[in-house]
Amino acid sequence: MTEAAAGRIWVLADPRAGTAAQALGIAERLGRPFRIVPLEWGPMARLPLRWATLAGLTQSARREFAEPWPDIAISAGRRSASVALWLARRGVRTVHCMRPRFGQDRFGLLVVGRHDSPPEAPNILPILGAAHRMSPARLAAAREEWGMFGAFPGPRVALLLGGPPRAQGMAPETAASIARHVAGFAGSVLATGSRRTGRPAESAVAEALAPLPHHLHRWVEGGRNPYAGMLAWADAVVVTGDSVSMISEALATRAPVFIADPGGLGERHHRLHESIYAARQARPLDDAPTPFAREPLDETGRVAFEVAERMLAG
Repeated sequence: MTEAAAGRIWVLADPRAGTAAQALGIAERLGRPFRIVPLEWGPMARLPLRWATLAGLTQSARREFAEPWPDIAISAGRRSASVALWLARRGVRTVHCMRPRFGQDRFGLLVVGRHDSPPEAPNILPILGAAHRMSPARLAAAREEWGMFGAFPGPRVALLLGGPPRAQGMAPETAASIARHVAGFAGSVLATGSRRTGRPAESAVAEALAPLPHHLHRWVEGGRNPYAGMLAWADAVVVTGDSVSMISEALATRAPVFIADPGGLGERHHRLHESIYAARQARPLDDAPTPFAREPLDETGRVAFEVAERMLAG
């Protein structure tokens, strides 16, 4: 791959992994070379920068923005919106995930979750959930890589734990309650925490799952991450409703998906759940273990198709 080829598409990568994954997932599905431009936020990023500017970036991050400009820039998140529009002023076509708080008519394509009630406009593409990197190819590769999970007794339930975005981890009693519920109908459990779950909650899950076969990936201990393998081998998926990313990734599988309400969720998360239930893509955890038929949801692939048709055709 030549540097010039990679330079045609830039991915503006927010430091938050879940946010960056939205832009990266779209770029990966385009099947073309791309360059990752890391965004490092300085003190100004705390302000509502509602115009085209690089002021929110650190000095070192700003140095990455130099000619030749790309044909397309793909971004995600509130803070990167002003950066994307700075590039738009230089003739770059922009694809932005999540609804910005300003200038939405100045983006080439806005990819917005239906739960955020996007208005109808030619440049707005509503999707169910959020874009992500859990492609069919990645799931197939993970199933082969993590073949060890095939030996676990069925039904294998993948348990995906998030946590409050601005708190010190998930409450251990909440995590344990969800894990006990899952243990009541699973043959085995493939469980993982996340960066927001916390050590106490992971320990509570380990205790709750002790009586049956399980594999628990403790996020706080690091190591090789089996997350994609758990999704690839799951007969059912239970995911906590606080994580838009994990819910969206779970929907990429063929397995029935059940959403566990950890409590304390805001209206936006409840709108997300209701939009997914209405599409018959998931059900509340209280409905488990009753199986239901669903097709894998590939909204990221649909977005990539739209980007290719609108911006790369010819």
